[in-house]
Amino acid sequence: MKPDNSATLALPTVLPTSREGLWWGLLGVTAFSFTLPFTRLAVAGGMAPLFVGSGRAVVAALLAAAALALTRQRLPRGTQWARLALVGGGVVAGFPLLTSFALATAPASHGAVVAALLPAATAVIAVLRTHERPPRRFWVMAAVGATAAVGFAALEGGGLAGLHPSDLLLFAAVIAGAVGYAEGGILTRELGAWQTISWALLLASPVMAGLTVLSLAGRTPAGGPGEWAAFAYLGVVSMFLGFFAWYRGLGIGPMARVSQVQLAQPVLTICWAALLLHEQLTWATVLGGLAVILCAGVAVRTRGRKAPPSSA
Repeated sequence: MKPDNSATLALPTVLPTSREGLWWGLLGVTAFSFTLPFTRLAVAGGMAPLFVGSGRAVVAALLAAAALALTRQRLPRGTQWARLALVGGGVVAGFPLLTSFALATAPASHGAVVAALLPAATAVIAVLRTHERPPRRFWVMAAVGATAAVGFAALEGGGLAGLHPSDLLLFAAVIAGAVGYAEGGILTRELGAWQTISWALLLASPVMAGLTVLSLAGRTPAGGPGEWAAFAYLGVVSMFLGFFAWYRGLGIGPMARVSQVQLAQPVLTICWAALLLHEQLTWATVLGGLAVILCAGVAVRTRGRKAPPSSA
């Protein structure tokens, strides 16, 4: 952050680092792009949404506990625990549970369009968290993007009165994910990328384990090999390994620039939904996705250009 306005000799060390952050971010986004299709596959195949949303966090928490123990990581200190709880509430509990229940009735491609708000929402949370002052155009485009996402969901449901509970769950998931992404990206610079998600998983594990046991009460999870493979991916990659790359990219930064890579996620998700789940791509889905991505892209880029002067 200090080299922003320093001598030109500092530039060669900054540019490769920024490029490295973009590549790590792209790797994380690619891992996350399968999350909604595989969640839809699992819940549509007979698994309870509560089991899918909480059980995958338990799987990831077991991996996190092993990694932390084997490497003998130092415990977080002071307010870092509260901030880790915020990360856990957003990306360990909030986003997985909300999307699991939403995708029990909504197609994965529909969820991808609404979730396209995530980059702009993450930027908004980061702005509020770091007390930056972006230009007015940032807020205008973020608001337009939110309106486009709501309009898409309303049109698909037959009007505002036709908005389904799944749409509300998806919007709530976007807010939860944005909070977890932004706070996790900041914490990564203090604890490390994989350490941040690992501690968050461990902190949330008692609650998620309790919900998993509750989901198993009176019923055995249904599903064939495909559904269980999807569940395994959600636990090992979406909830654990994917965050290694994503938080590392955000930690390297600049966070605003790396967050732009996430704009590719809804496009990839819609493609995977068509290929893996054979969901039909309607013009409403395509146009809705493009509108939300365009608005989010302008909002994030606007913030990114204003970041250096504000830190000078």
